Parts: sequence; structure tokens; C-alpha cells
Amino acid sequence: MKEIRFHGRGGQGAVTAATLLAIAAFKDGRFSQAFPKFGVERRGAPVEAFTRISDRFIRRKNAVYEPDILVVLDSTLFDLVNVTDGLAKGGQVIINTEKKPEEFNIGGAEVSTVDATSLAFEILGLDIVNTSILGAFAAFTGEVRKESLCEAVRENFPQNLAEKNVELVERTYDKLIEGER
Repeated sequence: MKEIRFHGRGGQGAVTAATLLAIAAFKDGRFSQAFPKFGVERRGAPVEAFTRISDRFIRRKNAVYEPDILVVLDSTLFDLVNVTDGLAKGGQVIINTEKKPEEFNIGGAEVSTVDATSLAFEILGLDIVNTSILGAFAAFTGEVRKESLCEAVRENFPQNLAEKNVELVERTYDKLIEGER
């Protein structure tokens, strides 16, 4: 089982990203679950969301305390919360940032970076990075297929938003698979 913890800010789409990832994994024939952790946060406040993906039925219902994969939608959160708390040994961290992976000192973790914000502004005209970060997740981990993510987006977004977000998933994924940063 892979346990994934998303760190973002209210309004960035971390909760939606966790849900879309679970739907995509289900479309790939796997078991999955997603749920958020937040209170009465305002836009911009730190938010966590969780996804589990497994080839077997998932019985756990608790928060993800020892994630295999961390997805960070806003790199400034490293200054506010202990984002890497509990990260499994040899875990993977995917960060939305303009910085290179080697600029992050996360001992023993595989760090991958993507400038999801620039791509989101280019395609959506907004800094909502959730679908871009999901394209990066698929490219960096191989845990879900790009096509399954696109199906999940089309089924869960209004049509006018769906196609732009599908384009964002595809553009991010293709850019990373081709080796661009």
C-alpha cells in the first residue's frame, strides 16, 4: 500500500487533488481512499489531505502519519509546518517550486520538483496547482496512469474547467516525461 500526504494551502486544491488521485487509482483497478484534514481554515491556511492506493482492500481509516509520498503544493509551507514529519525511510517528495531538487535538504528522500504554478497560470490563468501537481505525481511515481487522471478530471469538473485541467495534467506529465524541468 502507498500512503500519500498532500500539503497545501486552502484554495490550492489539495483536497481535490487527493480525491482525484484516489478516483484515478480506482479507474486503474486498484483500491483507494482519500480524505482531508482541516478545520475552519481560511483561504491560504495550511491544509493536509491524504490518499491511500493499494492492490488489496484498505482497512485503515486513520490519517497518514508515515507517508511513502509527500506532495507539497506550496514550498513556503516548509517554513510553517513540519512537512516531512513521519516521512517513510526512502520516501518520495514532490514539490511545486522553481527550485531544483538538490536545493532541498530532505535526508534520505527522493526529491522531485516541478514549477506547477507557472504551468497553472499559463493554462488556467490561476494559481490553482492541483491538476498540474497530479500530472507530476503520475510522471514521477508511475502509481496512476495519466489517462486515468484525465478521466477523473473530466468526470468531476464542469466541462468548461475540465478540458483546461486535462490540458494541465497532460502538459505537466508530458513535460516531465520528456525530461524538461
